[in-house]
Amino acid sequence: MNENSYVEELLAFFKALSDPNRLKIVALLAKEALSVEQLAEILGLSSSTVSHHLSRLAKVKLVDARAEGYYSVYQLRFDALKEMAQRVLSQEMLPTVAAAVDADAYDRKVLKTFLSPDGRLLAFPAQQKKEQAILRHINQAFERNRRYSEKEVNEILLRFSDDSARLRRNLVEYGLMAREGGGGAYWRVDGDSQAELRKEELPGE
Repeated sequence: MNENSYVEELLAFFKALSDPNRLKIVALLAKEALSVEQLAEILGLSSSTVSHHLSRLAKVKLVDARAEGYYSVYQLRFDALKEMAQRVLSQEMLPTVAAAVDADAYDRKVLKTFLSPDGRLLAFPAQQKKEQAILRHINQAFERNRRYSEKEVNEILLRFSDDSARLRRNLVEYGLMAREGGGGAYWRVDGDSQAELRKEELPGE
């Protein structure tokens, strides 16, 4: 599924469930199959309105109908609901909605405010999330898959601030660098740990 198709399907899914009466219909059909007339009476709506709501739900394959005598009886498609939730709301697919968003815009704004033209730190931000943005930038100065002595770490950090100890400590504390115990080597941490760091940032801190 390409990105545009996925976004369209996701929007259709949420729109189908965005109406209070459609949510009630889904809840009622989760208990038992019902006709348009029964749903209209229970919800206090006209049959035409209920039919409209059912058509919206059927369009995203959440309900279907079967003939029962002179009436069409609607039922909730539990299999489709489960499959759609797993597919459309999957952890792998949801991030693609923001694929075209500039995720680094906030960091660039912070860097512009707190770094001098030569890249030196003008001041340590009071807000944690802003300091983390600066630390992410500084962390790029370290090579991947290389181990550094504390002296080497300090030499690199002094390019950004005279308070290399604070920078070194915070890089480790926020999971951007790791170190061996007992004064051992340091190394840069990438990937999932930095993604988790972004998730843990609390707005308004």
